[in-house]
Amino acid sequence: MRTNELMLYKHMEEGQILNDMTFLMENYANDYYNMEDMKGLLFDLVNEILELAVSHGFEGNLWHNYLTYLLASHENAYSTSCEIVGPVEGSINEVALHDFAIFKELFDYGFQALEETMGVDCLSMIRDYAGTSGHGKIFNQRIRDRICDLSRSLAKAETPGKFKDILTQFYKEFGVGKFGLHKAFRIEHREEGTEIVPITKIAHVHLDDLVGYEIAKKKLIDNTKAFVEGRKANNCLLFGDAGTGKSSSIKAILNQYYDQGLRMIEVYKHQFQDLNDIIAQIKNRNYKFIIYMDDLSFEEFEIEYKYLKAVIEGGLERKPENVLIYATSNRRHLIRETFKDKADRDEELHTNDTVQEKLSLVARFGVTIYFGKPDKKEFQEIVRKLAQKSGIDMPEEELLLEANKWELSHGGLSGRTAQQFVDYLAGMR
Repeated sequence: MRTNELMLYKHMEEGQILNDMTFLMENYANDYYNMEDMKGLLFDLVNEILELAVSHGFEGNLWHNYLTYLLASHENAYSTSCEIVGPVEGSINEVALHDFAIFKELFDYGFQALEETMGVDCLSMIRDYAGTSGHGKIFNQRIRDRICDLSRSLAKAETPGKFKDILTQFYKEFGVGKFGLHKAFRIEHREEGTEIVPITKIAHVHLDDLVGYEIAKKKLIDNTKAFVEGRKANNCLLFGDAGTGKSSSIKAILNQYYDQGLRMIEVYKHQFQDLNDIIAQIKNRNYKFIIYMDDLSFEEFEIEYKYLKAVIEGGLERKPENVLIYATSNRRHLIRETFKDKADRDEELHTNDTVQEKLSLVARFGVTIYFGKPDKKEFQEIVRKLAQKSGIDMPEEELLLEANKWELSHGGLSGRTAQQFVDYLAGMR
């Protein structure tokens, strides 16, 4: 096998399995090597492939799934050029075709002679593997299905050219690597630097699930739609009362525009000093990224907002056009002010400078959207629609009476309170 001749698909994560399996393919009949040692290596490789299958939810031909996983995950000059954009021109196509010819040989390799010579049948056991569940810990079912479907398509490719066409189309539709396979991410600060890590389990909220707030939702949709379509768009601040759907609206926006290349990275206040590193990792990718900050506010002694101000607008390097910042807050003015602040300012010579310092952060969000608490009538309408979606069969008069009792002792009038009430009813059935 010619894996040593690969030019683009080299140094792949999880690539050691491929290297060791290639060694067995080339040397299983070589008397120079001890057969028991060779068998031990083979069973170790099957174990690693099985562990990968369980953690990622793979099923079917696990060898093909493993190779497909390498191809779908590896970010290189060809795969990142094709993501979202599709087929590209230039000599890199010849290099990619060369590599895909090698991968096609790996897909087409028959293990029968190897198994007969070594006296094993372990590879036959993973040729048509039935998974234990619909997904694994790392991939949800949607991503698992995407990889398994691609695996079957690549196995049917008759030529390296067709193999290349199938994979290029996959890169165009879904992208490559963690940004292609996942929609949401968080930040982990490690010794080697800041790492963007996929979030595998996210809420499948849709805008139609959020009752009311039509004007607010439209402002959010219009801004996000302009962003994903490559037009001018603004950073967004969603502010207002607790439990009114600010965070749910942003999650719903991600689900609505994910297929158009939108990705979201959740960043917490203590991570703001890593913002420049985060942006450096995503600024040259063919995706649109929303950096999401939930429940954003600052106490008077906290200075992290200065990092955020610099990233949004104040630094020497202009914020990339594929990055926006969306934040939610219960406060209209993000930095807490007290009567003591007023007294302090009365003693300052440059009072206006202090005020502007604290207000300038909000001013850097071009779009501000208000989410207020619903009145009694709006609250009851939310309850009615949520109960209908949950299939709760209860006379309307009784439903609204119980909802009114619930909100009095569970946080007052809000969409969150209505959802909690409906969830309570659904759990009692």
